[in-house]
Amino acid sequence: MASLANHPANRDQAKVMNRYDITKRMVGLLHQDEAVIGGIGYTNFDLWAASESASGRRQQNFYMLGSMGLAVPIAMGVAIAQPSRKVFALEGDGSVLMQLGSLTTVAARAQKNLCIVIMDNGAYQITGGQQTTTHQGADIVGIARAAGLTQSAWAADEDAFVELIGRSLKEDGPWLIGCRIDNQKPVDTTERDPARIRDNFMRGLGVRG
Repeated sequence: MASLANHPANRDQAKVMNRYDITKRMVGLLHQDEAVIGGIGYTNFDLWAASESASGRRQQNFYMLGSMGLAVPIAMGVAIAQPSRKVFALEGDGSVLMQLGSLTTVAARAQKNLCIVIMDNGAYQITGGQQTTTHQGADIVGIARAAGLTQSAWAADEDAFVELIGRSLKEDGPWLIGCRIDNQKPVDTTERDPARIRDNFMRGLGVRG
């Protein structure tokens, strides 16, 4: 396994990127029916927007609509159920702070096919922009490493983000990639149809005809 030492040592050293842009870059790297769990709010809104193509929207995406902090646990369940499939959890800083215990569970299980991407803008943006504790000094990547997720790193910039996603697709995990993002509003809004989201995802994973 190659070293992660060339990535930023902490949150303050990472470039502030655009959430939609890096989400679009990540989706563009997915070619093996990888599952993606989008955490509530703007994280999954931009996943929704980034996953539309001429052939339709990715069915392997799951868009959470109200369960704050559960993207990582849901992704963990999918990864356990389908160990041959790479699984990504996209989560905001506010949401992951509510479920820090899930990081220790992922580490203890050493789930090889799971990658967690944290979109950190230091705010509960969808509810009014109230500051989270990452804005006040909490470092999610540092917390993840202390929890046992040794393959955790801040993405220095867009190129580094693409590199880390590429590595997570090729190498065993679990991985955690921290991304500092701006406060731009999402490009689109996820359709709020829970039954349709569930059914499309199940078809995408091959568990429903």
